[in-house]
Amino acid sequence: MSIIHVTDASFAEDVLQSEKPVLLDFWAEWCPPCKRISPLLDEIAAEQSEVTICKIDVDTNERIPEEYDVKGLPSLLLFKKGNIIGRKVGALSKAQILDFLAQATQEIES
Repeated sequence: MSIIHVTDASFAEDVLQSEKPVLLDFWAEWCPPCKRISPLLDEIAAEQSEVTICKIDVDTNERIPEEYDVKGLPSLLLFKKGNIIGRKVGALSKAQILDFLAQATQEIES
């Protein structure tokens, strides 16, 4: 599955109304750590189908980052049924991202 690029306008439909959990990456073009995790998120999106991977550019979409109090980049927020169930800030390794997704998925099931 490919990454979905979310905007302020599409956020509710793409993230809050999603049937599956959504990992939303808050990023910016000028952010080196964002660029480091981008290919990792592409790999994860291609390898699994349990979680939808989305990205939102904070420079062109200001409402959602402000609404969710995003202060550092990259920020990864995990949503399930419209609610935040996890949050990570900073560049993570692929293993750390997968662990984050696994922990969040376990929390959903338990």
